Amino acid sequence: MTDFHYETDFNLEDESKFLAWISNVCMSEGFALGDLNYIFCSDAYLLTINQSYLQHDDYTDIITFDYTVGKVLSGDIYISTERVSENSVSFEVSLQNELLRVMAHGLLHLMDYKDKEQEHIVVMRAKEDEKIKMFHVEQ
Repeated sequence: MTDFHYETDFNLEDESKFLAWISNVCMSEGFALGDLNYIFCSDAYLLTINQSYLQHDDYTDIITFDYTVGKVLSGDIYISTERVSENSVSFEVSLQNELLRVMAHGLLHLMDYKDKEQEHIVVMRAKEDEKIKMFHVEQ
């Protein structure tokens, strides 16, 4: 089951489209959906989580807590809507595409894709782009 939680004024326009897309992203990589929570929050909210759980004192767009067992994806994916909005301007992409990128990024981490080394970053970016295209094709 996938749930969306909102800790800010932000809301997804049509949750059903995102739910279908998330399900298809999981299936496209050979995973099933378990319990997945997307928590949309502010920079300050996510910074507190970053400091408390990861001992990092910087802003980020996403933090993913992984509870996946085998091929059943489960986790909590925290997304700063403020950071996503700022990044969409910086990267000169639409807010929706940047949001999809970050949402896919969290899912890909749950699927054990990494992004600490350059070779992994290249794969992660390609997978993000592939998953974003899936959303636009389905609509």
